[in-house]
Amino acid sequence: MRKKFFAVFVILILCILFISAKDPSKIKVTSDAFENGEFIPEKYTCDSENISPEICWESKIKDVKSYVLISDDPDAPFGTWVHWVVYDIPKNINCLKEGVPKGKILKNGIKQGKTSFGDYGYGGPCPPSGVHRYFFKVYALNIEKLNISPEKANKKVILEKIKKHIIGYGELMGKYKRKN
Repeated sequence: MRKKFFAVFVILILCILFISAKDPSKIKVTSDAFENGEFIPEKYTCDSENISPEICWESKIKDVKSYVLISDDPDAPFGTWVHWVVYDIPKNINCLKEGVPKGKILKNGIKQGKTSFGDYGYGGPCPPSGVHRYFFKVYALNIEKLNISPEKANKKVILEKIKKHIIGYGELMGKYKRKN
């Protein structure tokens, strides 16, 4: 009886420790432009400069070989609208600075896929009406390169390619409503 009690006690303690431990696959995503759940400043939208905000992330995930960032708006009237697709981000980069240039391949080799705007690079919030949510999702991968040309890279293609290679995830959500 004592052995059973002791075994149950040890299992209970291990479960408590496991549940209370921080999830090592969690990525903390932040921006100096807005806090999670807050409104995105107009500067980063179609109503102003339409430049990308700084998006940074931190994690303690081991064996990361690259990152992917996807930003989208699930509140769009005709389905999720994709605002930014960035991939082949090297493991030593944990921040995309404000104003990432548009284009398929950046100077550091990072690639940008096609957005719902039909462009390569960031396209800011531009909701037709009401308040929309914009998610900046960061995926940590166990592979260095996706071997996809930017012309063929969009959210659907990227997510299909990475689904078996994701070892961490985090997101930042901002909101926007046009003044019109």
